[in-house]
Amino acid sequence: MAQGVWIVAEQRDGALRKISFELASTARKLADQLGTEVGAILLGSGIEGLAAQLGKYGVDKVYVGDSPALEPYVTEAHAMAAAKIIKENDPAILLLGASVQGKDLASRLAGKLATGLATDCIDVKIADGKLLAVRPMYAGKCFGEIVTSTNPQMASLRPNVFPAVENAKEAQSIKFDPAIDAAQIKSKVLEVQKDTSGKVDLTESNVIVSGGRGMKGPEGYAILEELADVLKGCVGASRAAVDAGWRPQKDQVGQTGKVVSPNLYIACGISGAIQHLAGMSSSKYIVAINKDAEAPIFAKADYGVVDDLFKVVPELTNACKKLLA
Repeated sequence: MAQGVWIVAEQRDGALRKISFELASTARKLADQLGTEVGAILLGSGIEGLAAQLGKYGVDKVYVGDSPALEPYVTEAHAMAAAKIIKENDPAILLLGASVQGKDLASRLAGKLATGLATDCIDVKIADGKLLAVRPMYAGKCFGEIVTSTNPQMASLRPNVFPAVENAKEAQSIKFDPAIDAAQIKSKVLEVQKDTSGKVDLTESNVIVSGGRGMKGPEGYAILEELADVLKGCVGASRAAVDAGWRPQKDQVGQTGKVVSPNLYIACGISGAIQHLAGMSSSKYIVAINKDAEAPIFAKADYGVVDDLFKVVPELTNACKKLLA
């Protein structure tokens, strides 16, 4: 009989990602309601020492697949290893992050396990002994409740939405043979180009300062960079700004970019097209700065400033410096 709530932890360069702790905390909450254990799959090379960190967030058992074939991340290899240990243990629920890597792995894994998958969820709960997943639909215009009839019941969770709460357990580390069949690995990583800025990924940032067409050009983003540095956040961009070549694609927030959920989202010179709102509407607090009082972004914003952003943002930056000094 299927039992247990499992997660697929994410690590990069030997360090666990923030989403792993959010997954572990959520899994612990669900497992306590079901009276079962929390398991975590940890894949990579030389990563066995990370198991104890997951225990701090409520994981009872960490299944470690340690192999050179699992580093760097390749979809086929990770899906093969994860599917093997899942089929051997038959968990009832499996959670992954709706991150770049998590989205890539979740769909392949759902296919291998012949089960359903609720993607980009903003809430999960237990209803009648089953996992009920809540996710935005139609660019955030409504919310759907999804129940999967097959096991494992799979869901990917939107980063920065679920709190990471410490709940220390003595995590048992269990090594398993990933049994990677090299003949089935059809892709190969030839080169890894790393971001050397030292800033966190947009999806993990607590503060995002975004600019749109109203920035007038790439040089306009200098004031956003300064404000983001003061607030220890990141700079994002609308699709219009990215298409114009003002910012790199990795900074794009929206339906065709990254979906973010920071504590604070400051939208500067962004009108608020539905595609952009779909990527940031779950932010806890939204501040809009725009000269157009009729811009759709104000309907979604918690706070709005109708004025020239090139006047407002530097004043906001100076005010934040004084408050944080």
